[in-house]
Amino acid sequence: MQATTAKQVHELFVERFNAQDADGLIELYEPNAVFLPPGAPEVVSGHAAIRAVLDGILALKGKMENSIVRVIERQDIAILYSRWTVSGTGPDGASVTLGGTTSDVVRRQSDGRWLFAIDNPLGGAA
Repeated sequence: MQATTAKQVHELFVERFNAQDADGLIELYEPNAVFLPPGAPEVVSGHAAIRAVLDGILALKGKMENSIVRVIERQDIAILYSRWTVSGTGPDGASVTLGGTTSDVVRRQSDGRWLFAIDNPLGGAA
């Protein structure tokens, strides 16, 4: 399934995250998208670098919950604000909870799909 609306990008992200579908997650990103990893000082760009970050988060074997707060859309670009949490288990066996409020930019592609151009999971706190 492809995101045919801006809002669906977040809906599909949660669905694929909870299914531990790394390939499905990376399909939601433009080839040159940028991602601001939680807790990291630098942005990463491109599918390979984003996939490496997502693989690390998926390793928590967590469950993601997401509440879409607002979608602001203009023609072929939109910004998505969502509150999210991931609850999982760290490498040491301890419980780990991550969360934030996104400010993600998605863009409609020429084939009608919406994809992440900028994934900023911590929004203004990044």
